Amino acid sequence: MRSAKKLTALLTFSLLAQAAAQTLTVGLDADVVRLDPALSAAATDRQVLYQIFDRLVDVDDNLKIVPSVAKSWKISNGGLTYTLTLRSGIKFHDGTPLDAAAVKYSLERNMTLDGSSRKNELAVIKSVTAVNPTTVRLDLDAPFGPLLSILADRAGMIVSPAAAKAAGADFGRDPVGSGPFKFVSRVPQDNVTLNANTAYWDGAPKIDKLVYRPFPDGDVRYANLLSGGAQVIVLDAKDVTKLESNKNFEVMNIPTLGFQGIWLNTTRPPFNNKLVRQAVAETIDRNAVTSVVFRNLAKPAAGPFPPGTPANSTSIKVPTPNIADAKKKLQQAGQSNLTFTLIAGTGTITSQLTQVYQAMMAQAGINMKIELLDNGALSTRATSYNFDAALLNWSGRVDPDGNIYDWVRTGGAYNYGRYSNKDVDALLAKARTQSAISARKATYNVALGKVLDDMPYIWVYHQNLLYGVSNKVTGLKPSADGILRYKDVDLK
Repeated sequence: MRSAKKLTALLTFSLLAQAAAQTLTVGLDADVVRLDPALSAAATDRQVLYQIFDRLVDVDDNLKIVPSVAKSWKISNGGLTYTLTLRSGIKFHDGTPLDAAAVKYSLERNMTLDGSSRKNELAVIKSVTAVNPTTVRLDLDAPFGPLLSILADRAGMIVSPAAAKAAGADFGRDPVGSGPFKFVSRVPQDNVTLNANTAYWDGAPKIDKLVYRPFPDGDVRYANLLSGGAQVIVLDAKDVTKLESNKNFEVMNIPTLGFQGIWLNTTRPPFNNKLVRQAVAETIDRNAVTSVVFRNLAKPAAGPFPPGTPANSTSIKVPTPNIADAKKKLQQAGQSNLTFTLIAGTGTITSQLTQVYQAMMAQAGINMKIELLDNGALSTRATSYNFDAALLNWSGRVDPDGNIYDWVRTGGAYNYGRYSNKDVDALLAKARTQSAISARKATYNVALGKVLDDMPYIWVYHQNLLYGVSNKVTGLKPSADGILRYKDVDLK
């Protein structure tokens, strides 16, 4: 009898514990691609990576660099030496120590790993030295103002050396960091599941489990929010007004640092001809896109720097469509019956965008075919340069260098159109050595003048980041870099 009562009590306790466990589900608009900070190139990946991995530094609400794993730093030797002092006692999820040796390993891995998207970001670093367990010294080839902002993102994420060495190329299948949540599992096109890191150095998360689910269809995402299948979702612009009228939810609207647009493959027909690239760009009505597709919750783009950010210049105007000139240029290029294929991701907004672009180009006699791909396939096609044109966006970076350097520099990690202009390369290299933002802005303006004439990439709009949030969620705050943090989030 006593054993039966004891078993009943244990079962009751177990059921209560399960009931008390809190799971937060986040609905993304695309599946993640790679959960290895070195290899990741997709914007969606960052949403998950920021929970698993700590970064050397972080940004605050005003985009100011603030401490994280590095509690302080000193810049010396004319900007050529960065000395970082690390917090002590931090452990990776596998129990191994996060120390200077781990930081050195992670940075050098980012700088040398085959296929690393971080190589160009960290190319200025000449050497990394673990001075002692809590001190790391970075010696640079040249002064580089954007370095700290780069270390606040994937390039500054610290991986467990033990796990990375053991996993090799498969590290992204079971990533091990030191962040507030631990990786548990991933089912492609279904979910990524993380558990709370109860031993986190900056305090344990309040929720027990964080689940990311990809819902490319915005209507499905919205239905999951209403039904409770997800408590936070990436929100389509068309759903903002109706969600704002629902007292059970709130809309989080975050100004973007990034941009959205179209890559044109400059190394193969038809876009190896500048006249053809210019003609296609002249068919795009950016104001119509932002008003019709995004209900004015986006801003027309003149270039890579959003309005209100330090490098944005009012002297570079948003282009207006010119169908007559587009036709003339196509005729000059011998492409009066131009046909090409645009590859793009799946999803409600993407589908609408591609159809809008298709209709705009048709006015100039251009036959634009559409090929929709899942996020992984789109990334593969982009990184192998296997496309005519590609609908690809950028989530944006704190420092303006992150919005232009790797996009249009010869061999840049995100230069999917393989655009190359030696004058542009020289100007972007010059901007990296300038400390005053006013000087860098002037240099960017000259570079952009050349890029916008060459037109390898059509900047179309800057979209605000929109999230729908259940009122059961507490403690979720908008972040200036657009990446939501869930450590202090709770469910009521």
